[in-house]
Amino acid sequence: MMQIRRSNERGLANHGWLKSYHSFSFANYYDPQWMGFANLRVINEDRIAAGSGFGTHGHRDMEIISYVLDGELAHKDSMGNVEVIRPGEVQRMSAGRGVMHSEFNHAKGQTHFLQIWIEPKFTGIQPSYEQKAFDGSEKRGKLRLVVSPDGAEGSVTANADARLYAGLIDGAERASLELVPGRHTYVHVVRGAVAVNDAALNAGDAAMWRVA
Repeated sequence: MMQIRRSNERGLANHGWLKSYHSFSFANYYDPQWMGFANLRVINEDRIAAGSGFGTHGHRDMEIISYVLDGELAHKDSMGNVEVIRPGEVQRMSAGRGVMHSEFNHAKGQTHFLQIWIEPKFTGIQPSYEQKAFDGSEKRGKLRLVVSPDGAEGSVTANADARLYAGLIDGAERASLELVPGRHTYVHVVRGAVAVNDAALNAGDAAMWRVA
């Protein structure tokens, strides 16, 4: 059975320079009913003001995926990676046994992005980094595999038993994905309004199917 969670049910942290909506318990937002979904631990929708960002901080044993929607995000980490993430690009950082990094918005306007954390399949691994761009044409009217455990179809490889798809659906366009028996499925709407199995969803809403 499909379950729906509306955007206004999420947690909100407004720090002035950062406005962040939390789909699951995170930082000062705590809801025991929403600690995650299977191995999906975090979906934060972040808006960072120009000239602001996250100072150097650490992570371990988590697959961290960033997907920029507007603006750009400068990334620097203890592995020596210095990159800029732009709209349509997917960044994956495997924190493994430990990594330090910072994220900053050097653009003139606001940066809007999704930060997604997935629990790893293997812990204590060597930290690693990968970033790829996926053109809008690859996602137009369809679901494009962008993250997978094995890098299938040119996707970013992650140390997690999960597959992440991105799609740009407009007007009469339709996209479908067959639910795999025994697998949890989670749909997050980033912009606009769509119908998912005839349920009307707006930006920030989510639909999910849990395996009993």
